[in-house]
Amino acid sequence: MLIIHAIILGIVEGLTEFLPISSTGHLIITSHLLSIPTTDFLKSFEIIIQVGAIAAVVVLYFKKILASRDLWKKVFAGFIPTAIIGYGMYKIVKLFLIGNIVVVAWSLLLGGIFLVCFERWYGKRKRHGKSMEDMTYREAIIIGCIQALAVIPGISRSAATIVGGLTQNISREAIVEFSFLLAVPVIGAAAFLDIIKTPINFTRNEWGLLAVGLITSFIVAVLAIKFFLSFVKSHTFEWFGYYRIVLGIAVLAGVYFLG
Repeated sequence: MLIIHAIILGIVEGLTEFLPISSTGHLIITSHLLSIPTTDFLKSFEIIIQVGAIAAVVVLYFKKILASRDLWKKVFAGFIPTAIIGYGMYKIVKLFLIGNIVVVAWSLLLGGIFLVCFERWYGKRKRHGKSMEDMTYREAIIIGCIQALAVIPGISRSAATIVGGLTQNISREAIVEFSFLLAVPVIGAAAFLDIIKTPINFTRNEWGLLAVGLITSFIVAVLAIKFFLSFVKSHTFEWFGYYRIVLGIAVLAGVYFLG
């Protein structure tokens, strides 16, 4: 991996982490397009680099993080199901799913179809639009259970969390912000688990590449968060579904017809 690769992957991570299009899926696709060998370092890089994005959440939501203990109890409630399932499936995910572009393509495609269908169904319903403060612990746990589907690369943690929240009648703005906050323990735990499960024998150059990726993802994620919050005020997520469908089909076509 070269420095330019680390910068590109950092940009991709920062742009896609909080959008319902799967940051992990995009990192895997981008790595294939850049012809970066699928090594243990690359797999760890694609997990740990997400810490840069959650650092952006901590910086932007620092006051809210300190102000509401009850909110963080709900975040922790949502984190528990994902932590249990993610820990149980760690070996399967790391050995067989991370880096598997076919799995990513099908997840993007099927997830995109689901997102479009969900938005068309959801748009016809009368919605209450609860705030994060009105969210119950039960609803937070349900959202966490649905979020756990994102252990499969390409599903998208953000998409799963947002859809889960909308099914519980949480407003779009509220569930997007809750998704941001829920990313902090989820991604932090995933990175920590990878570090303790994978022998740390990175070279000095690899540590440098990781630092470049983290800094880049942090800067881009700050901008992406602000954009997404503005976007959801007047748009649905249906167009993200179409994007996923097109990308999934394109990747599958490349795999099966171009080799």
